Amino acid sequence: MCHETLEDPKLVEPTDVLVEVEISAICGSDLHVYHGREKGIDHGTVMGHEFVGRVAECGKDVKDLKPGARVFSPFTTSCGECFYCRRGLTARCESGQLFGWVEQGAGLHGAQAETVRVPLAASTLVEIPNDVTPEEGLLLGDVLSTGYYCAKQAGVEPGGVYAIVGCGPVGLMAIAGALELGAETLFAIDSIPERLDLAARLGATPISYAQSDPRAIVHGATQGRGADAVLELVGNSSAHRLAVNLVRPGGTVSVVGVHNEERFAFTPAEAYDKNLTYRVGRCPARHMIPQLIPMVQSKKYDLAAVISHRMTLSEGPGAYKLFDEKREGCTKVVLTP
Repeated sequence: MCHETLEDPKLVEPTDVLVEVEISAICGSDLHVYHGREKGIDHGTVMGHEFVGRVAECGKDVKDLKPGARVFSPFTTSCGECFYCRRGLTARCESGQLFGWVEQGAGLHGAQAETVRVPLAASTLVEIPNDVTPEEGLLLGDVLSTGYYCAKQAGVEPGGVYAIVGCGPVGLMAIAGALELGAETLFAIDSIPERLDLAARLGATPISYAQSDPRAIVHGATQGRGADAVLELVGNSSAHRLAVNLVRPGGTVSVVGVHNEERFAFTPAEAYDKNLTYRVGRCPARHMIPQLIPMVQSKKYDLAAVISHRMTLSEGPGAYKLFDEKREGCTKVVLTP
């Protein structure tokens, strides 16, 4: 049974905060649940892990956040003190939880709602600076931090040749991240015209794999070598395969696309024969956010251009369908309660 209305969340732990949601968003990873590719989530779970809102109520141990403060959040909570948090891997916090995932009664409801409970609030939530818009704050919490992390994980540096596989919201933010890290030759691969247009506006060279051969173009631009690194932001076997085909010997494939396949799209022998470096994993968004706020404040990139549709929460089912089917030029949907 699916629920449209649930009880309002309540403070559970003294380190909790309740946030009244101003805007939330639908993420590409939400579609894995939508299609049943990721299983185990309880019926009635509130989805959504990207949000901006105002603090409504604080647990007694929360000192630095006050009611009325406008905040945004990474997609997971983190304590800031455990082995992983101290090493900057906040996505693997020993006490962390993913917003929008409840399994067998345990977990954390998400933010596609009027109110969201935030555990470990003092080390999870970030107050929005005055010169950062709510939509920019929303992007900082997930897609910008993840895209930038993918570029950083790829070892992007000035002078290299790089390829982006997938120009969805995270892929577009990876373009901005790669450019911020000094990329000069940057190819962006997709088949959807609206996404390729946005990639070009951000500063990449777009390649439609529906109309041309990305491998021929990238290898043609590198004297037959291939890209120094390939950023894979889709999360399926064909994107995986293309990334390995595009990267040069000794290069890096950086993956943040959420994969559900049982096997890699390449063999250990192929990786060995290419001296391939393969880096993969969930972005430690809370660790990345302080580094990225100045990039947003610079207004160097029109980051909010990735948002194509702004809809109400009550239109959520239709918004999921629109986003999933990529109709009406849909690239990203923001929801308001």
